[in-house]
Amino acid sequence: MRTIKLTEETRKDLLEKLLKRSPNCYGEYEGRVTEIVNTVRAEGDKALFDYTERFDRAKITVENIRVTEDEIKTAYEEVDPELLSVIRKALVNIRSYHEKQLKQSWFESQPSGIILGQKVQALATVGVYVPGGKAVYPSSVLMNIVPAKVAGVEKIIMCTPCSPEGKVCASTLVAAREAGVDEIYKAGGAQAIAAMAFGTESVPKVDKIVGPGNIYVALAKKAVYGFVSIDSIAGPSEILVLADETANPRFVAADLLSQAEHDELASAILITTSEELAAKVSEEVDGFLKELSRRAILEKSLENYGHILIADNMDDAIDTVNAIASEHLEIVTKNPFELMTKVKNAGAIFLGEYASEPLGDYFAGPNHVLPTNGTARFFSPLGVDDFIKRSSIVYYSKEALEAVHEDIIRFAKAEQLTAHANSIAVRFEKKDEE
Repeated sequence: MRTIKLTEETRKDLLEKLLKRSPNCYGEYEGRVTEIVNTVRAEGDKALFDYTERFDRAKITVENIRVTEDEIKTAYEEVDPELLSVIRKALVNIRSYHEKQLKQSWFESQPSGIILGQKVQALATVGVYVPGGKAVYPSSVLMNIVPAKVAGVEKIIMCTPCSPEGKVCASTLVAAREAGVDEIYKAGGAQAIAAMAFGTESVPKVDKIVGPGNIYVALAKKAVYGFVSIDSIAGPSEILVLADETANPRFVAADLLSQAEHDELASAILITTSEELAAKVSEEVDGFLKELSRRAILEKSLENYGHILIADNMDDAIDTVNAIASEHLEIVTKNPFELMTKVKNAGAIFLGEYASEPLGDYFAGPNHVLPTNGTARFFSPLGVDDFIKRSSIVYYSKEALEAVHEDIIRFAKAEQLTAHANSIAVRFEKKDEE
């Protein structure tokens, strides 16, 4: 890994480099994605089936696009029983965590004849996208479906690519069924996003689309936003470890590599005040690279986006942590809970040497769908709130409105909106005339 001194200039250069990985910087793909989205919108199933055959080499029809109960039964037979047990244990933790996020409707009655409130309702239909290319992610299936289920979404559908033989990964199907999905469709890529956004003869239209995917999926979600809601336009995975001289270099190196193995654009960054730790972590990384199966991806990722930054002091390190606003942040220091209070921007924060990032990916309970590319400055992890909508409730009695109607009229006239003012005034015409 590249070791450099942390300065204002190196921090600025690093931020610019990281932000170039954003899907918003891949304009050369947008034209192709827009064509796919518009064609599916116009032609429905025909376009969806054509693109599926072209890109995935799978012949999908009205008769076989939806995963059947027999296919799900077969998937259960194929999945390792021990993996199924782990999935069920993880589900308990994930569900329990998200149930604590539930919000209730509320109403407040005032003696003057006013009732104000907020009505909380779940979205009617949600679409979950699950990749099926380089790797399979049953953990992401759980993380996207569970909060929607906890929120009370009426119908949850899932789209995921299939093999040329029409088969969907068994662990994906099992995870979806365990989490509570209602319908599963064999469709992937930008065409699947368009199908869920606009609906086809086979795939129902949804209110919101969530889930990770490649650059085509990310840009398709961007293209349909406004017709439906989306969770975010996710970028490559990233981890930032903040460590001092007390950290175990072998643990830190292993955690950095846990995210670098996702793909060549993933970033793994260590910020430390200890030159000795920096050297030891770099050495441990080199040793792990000789053992790990995804070595080619790891080496490319570290070459481009792997950095060890040596800070003069912890305040400078924290400033850089907040500037990067990493998807995953590990604090491995003598006093992680104290430093955590100074962190303003991070998707998920892991405290201490035994809160390794993969714990959050699979098992602890908090959602692993997190803001990337610095968007933790204004985005939050996926949660129950992403699957609800709020309606404001307003009731005024005649007497309550009468007490304030002149104030409202004055406000409306100040904005030169006379129809607004009239809407209030007409309710008290007789009294005003008297």
